[in-house]
Amino acid sequence: MLAAVRTRDKARGIGVALLLWFYFALLYNGIVLFLLFAFSEYPLEKAVIAFVSFNPIDLGRILVMLHTDASALMGFTGAVMQQFFGSGWGVLYAVLIMLLWFVLPLWGSVRSFSRKDF
Repeated sequence: MLAAVRTRDKARGIGVALLLWFYFALLYNGIVLFLLFAFSEYPLEKAVIAFVSFNPIDLGRILVMLHTDASALMGFTGAVMQQFFGSGWGVLYAVLIMLLWFVLPLWGSVRSFSRKDF
């Protein structure tokens, strides 16, 4: 919604929304994987949880996978995620982060829409 409100042209708004999806779905994961590979000698378990917080697609995917039997397929990363997001505080943290990912762009788009001159 924020991309649609910020752009004047409908096609450009759709393009911006698709680029945001492309970034969060593909490029962000590639960057995180590169960082994990480059710093594989260091303990990055807590950093991975922080990286997941900055990507709403990954956060939602991990929450869904942890509540199914597919979490056993995630290996060591799944064990770290299960340890953190499997607890009550982890689920509360994830819900709060997902709410921030929902509320902040919505607030920005409503604010931008109310300032828009028709």
